[in-house]
Amino acid sequence: MRDFSAHHRWLSLNTATVRKQGDLTEIVDACARHGIRAIDPWRDQVATVGLDRAVRAVRDAGLELTGYCRGGMFVADAAHRMEARDDNRRAIDEAKALGAPCIVLVVGGLPQYSRPGSAASRDIAAARTQVHDGIAEMMEYAKQASMPLAIEPLHPAYAGDRACVNTTKQALDLCDALDPQRSGMLGVALDVYHIWWDPELMPQIARAGKDRLLAFHVCDWLVPTKEILNDRGMMGDGVIDIKSVRAAVEAQGFAGYSEIEIFSNDWWNKSMDEVLKTCIERHRTVV
Repeated sequence: MRDFSAHHRWLSLNTATVRKQGDLTEIVDACARHGIRAIDPWRDQVATVGLDRAVRAVRDAGLELTGYCRGGMFVADAAHRMEARDDNRRAIDEAKALGAPCIVLVVGGLPQYSRPGSAASRDIAAARTQVHDGIAEMMEYAKQASMPLAIEPLHPAYAGDRACVNTTKQALDLCDALDPQRSGMLGVALDVYHIWWDPELMPQIARAGKDRLLAFHVCDWLVPTKEILNDRGMMGDGVIDIKSVRAAVEAQGFAGYSEIEIFSNDWWNKSMDEVLKTCIERHRTVV
């Protein structure tokens, strides 16, 4: 496993971590000041400053991207499925313009939450079928842009509203079904917040292999967790054995960035510089 103790060369910042402290161009400037070499921006942040300006800001700062958040939300009623398809195609176009190596997919839960306005349903099996079909359709467009798709399994607490793919096994089953040749166009984004609890995690990471491991996200699980969405912990403040998960990922040949993604009302109330300084320190000591 790589030694991060002397530097933060392999730290990437998911821009949601400081989304309340500044817009995307301000985040890019702060990363440059702190020697952070990579980011993973969110589509709403790009839309706020404009795609052209976002592209220039990333290029001028010399930053790499570790992904683009997010595509997916495939589950919808019949009236909203074309909207979902078109939105995902726009995500691919934006990711290509920004130079992202992949699009992170949060696949969606039940239709009324994935695509607001859709008719309500309780059929999670049908939702998972729609996810399969939606990824298959998106892949056809993604292939034209040579833009890999990274399925992110989310904690089961999100199955109803955000993602009905909740384990690494489920995500890899989709990869095997839709890309059995392992073309490089479909893989997983593994976030320790969502997968740390899974007793099958380690064998599933080994199953993924290097070619399916497209992104690796870190933060921590606080005990108690005050809110499932916006109370993630800074690495080292919770109960996840992050180094063990990273060791398993790197044992498969993953040599990319450890991307810090923290949704936290507490950390959003601190200054951007304080958050980034803490991220760097914890990356060296905990990640």
